[in-house]
Amino acid sequence: MILRAKAFSLRPFRKGDEISLRTNINSRNVSRYTLRIPFPYLARHARGWVKKNISLGSRRKADELNFAIDMKGEVVGGISLMHIEKHKAEIGYWLGEKYWGRGIMTEVVKLVCGHAFGRLKLGRIYASVFRPNRASARVLEKAGFRLEGINRKNCLKNGRIYDGMLYAKTR
Repeated sequence: MILRAKAFSLRPFRKGDEISLRTNINSRNVSRYTLRIPFPYLARHARGWVKKNISLGSRRKADELNFAIDMKGEVVGGISLMHIEKHKAEIGYWLGEKYWGRGIMTEVVKLVCGHAFGRLKLGRIYASVFRPNRASARVLEKAGFRLEGINRKNCLKNGRIYDGMLYAKTR
């Protein structure tokens, strides 16, 4: 399945994405406020991620849906719906540093939410954002998410504990 916008498309990860994936994700600043992205992001991480997503794509009913943010054939970011169950899912995303500040991620989040509420018939999408990550919180706010509360000492990254801001959007 491919979701299209003017400047990018959202599509499944595929063989051949490993180089541009690694190029754009391999940043301390991209990794810093994410739970699942290591730094450094090695070639084996990229190969494993692409392989996992090819496998997920062959399942009839997945509890996780991952899209590559594709600009001119290059993976510049990613967005996921995780823990998909009945009426809800968690959203998570990343974008290569050189693409920050252009409004791309807000548009990506809106597109995925439209898909989740429309085609997947979900009623709630939620996200946990590390408290210092104001840029990600702002993306969610601009995409119509509301802050529901603070989960104290909820996120552990590289031995450091952060409060998590819980955001949600409902249909």
